[in-house]
Order: sequence, then structure tokens, then C-alpha cells
Amino acid sequence: MAEPPAPNRERPAEPQPYKASKDELLDFYKQMLMIRRFEEKAGQLYGLGLIGGFCHLYIGQEAVAVGLQSALSDKDSVITGYRDHGHMLLCGIPPRDVMAELTGRQAGISKGKGGSMHMFSVEHKFYGGHGIVGAQVSLGTGLGFSHKYKGDGGVCLAYFGDGASNQGQVYESFNMAELWKLPVIYVIENNQYAMGTSVNRSSAEDQLYRRGESFRIPGIQVDGMDVLACRGAAEEALAWVRAGKGPIILEMKTYRYRGHSMSDPAKYRSREEVQAVRDKSDPIEHCKKLLEVEGVTEADLKVIEQEIRRQVNDAADFAETAPEPDAAELYTDVLVETY
Repeated sequence: MAEPPAPNRERPAEPQPYKASKDELLDFYKQMLMIRRFEEKAGQLYGLGLIGGFCHLYIGQEAVAVGLQSALSDKDSVITGYRDHGHMLLCGIPPRDVMAELTGRQAGISKGKGGSMHMFSVEHKFYGGHGIVGAQVSLGTGLGFSHKYKGDGGVCLAYFGDGASNQGQVYESFNMAELWKLPVIYVIENNQYAMGTSVNRSSAEDQLYRRGESFRIPGIQVDGMDVLACRGAAEEALAWVRAGKGPIILEMKTYRYRGHSMSDPAKYRSREEVQAVRDKSDPIEHCKKLLEVEGVTEADLKVIEQEIRRQVNDAADFAETAPEPDAAELYTDVLVETY
């Protein structure tokens, strides 16, 4: 039998788990725990009626954003969909500013006008949570174009979900990004269910890392529940893109523990399924075991937990008591310039 033809396209190397120092592991643990406790508190405030509209929590997916964004430099930009609170915290935006935005207060990062789904901070190179499914992929491609045009050495990390991966504008963006060799890392946060339909019921090709093949964009599938695997994949992807080889796709296999949004009872999956993932693959518990090997004690972790809870409670108290925006704010930030 003839040998199959050897692929003639260059591909990135298979990523290896990141070899983190004890201090780096502790940082990853703190960041993941901060996101989880922040999101739990946001869920409580939503239940109390202090957060209006939609609210999409990131609980279970923390390793993806922590692993990827820990590899970025201050030249790089981040854009995502509406499950965006964790990504913002990792961009260096204080918990108070994010929580106050959730409760629609003047002190919020977008002056209380963005809320949960539409926060934004050019200063922190975070270009928004976006409510239109898949819209951030085209905008992220534009950010990649901006980095290339300016020659600033930056890369855009553009996140989207398994549901958005079936949107037409995603493929228009892929085509343009590969033609122009734009510095974009397309991150598919595959949490298995989009809004409420499992990926294998809604996607003819459910191996989403292959979605760029017809555009010659390489893809890598990553364990999105392991922060070191995520960081290792980020290192490989950044090396590829920074070398001028064009975009790359990372499919992060992850899982959200809560419903799609706070209004979703999640009846499309069993409690046993969710509990099984929590028991076997929880990203924070996995990191905790690695820290134990490094000699970090339960007492050490308790101190970290207490400090994070203090920060989150402080952010919630601030968000409950800060004043709402003045009515005149309705007329600001409509246009970039002053007219």
C-alpha cells in the first residue's frame, strides 16, 4: 500500500504543559479562585435583583483565561463575548470596577452603561464583552489588523464559544486573517453546550480545532480544565503568530458548571454529569493538588481563600452602595469625538 502523502504545510509543534515555578502556580491558583469567588458573588447579587439584564458566569472555565492571558505581554489585546467578567479581572481591572459595572453604577469600568455583557477598557487593552454571537471574532480580526498596521508587535486574543463557531462572519474573518497573516489567536472556548444544545448535535464537525483547515489556519485542541496545558498552548500559539505565520486556532475543551446565563435552568444535562466533571476535572482542585506537591499546606491555601473572599466582599459592598450614573450620562460616549 502506498504511504499517505506527507502534509506540505508547516504546523506548530504540539504544545507541552507549562513548567511553572511554585510562585507561578500560586499566582494561577489565586487568579482562578478570584474569578470563581467573584462569579459566585455576582450570582448572589443577581438573585437579589442588584444585577439586571443577563448575567453569564464563568464558573468551571477559569483555567482557560488564566492559562492563556498569563502568557500575554502589555502590547497584546483581548476581546471576548458576553461571558467576560473573568477575562476583565485578568486584564488588571480591579474587582470593584467590574462589580460596580455589573450593578450599573457610575464607578463601573464603563460608567455603569455596559453592564455584565458590554464592559470595555481601552486603557487595559480589553476591547469588550460583546452580546452579538460571534461579532467579537470580526472585531478581533480588526484588532489583529491594527497591531500589524501599527507594527507594535501585539497579538489579539479573540475568544468565542462553540455556539459562535457556526456563525458565518467567523469564516469571513478566518479568510481575511490568513490572507493578510494577521496576528490573531482565535480561542474557541468549547464548553460543550453553546446555549443549551450539545456541540455534537449542532456542529457537523465537532472537532472545532479543525475549523480553520480550509483556510490553511492550523488548530490545536487543548485540555481547558488544566491551567498548565492552557499556558503551554498559549506559548506555542504566541510563538507561531509572533513569527509572522498568521493566525492560529486553539480549541479549549472546557465545561461550565452553571447554566448558559442566570436565567437558564440547564435542563438539557443531568446534575450527575455536572457533578462528575466537578469531581474529576475541576481546574482549581487540580491546581491545588499540584501546589500540595510543592509543599503548600492547607493552612496556606486558607489564608489565600480568606484574602480573596475579603476582596470580593469589598467589591460587592462597593457595588451595592456606589451611586448610579447621572441621567446626563445617557448622552456621553455616543461618538468618539466631541461634536
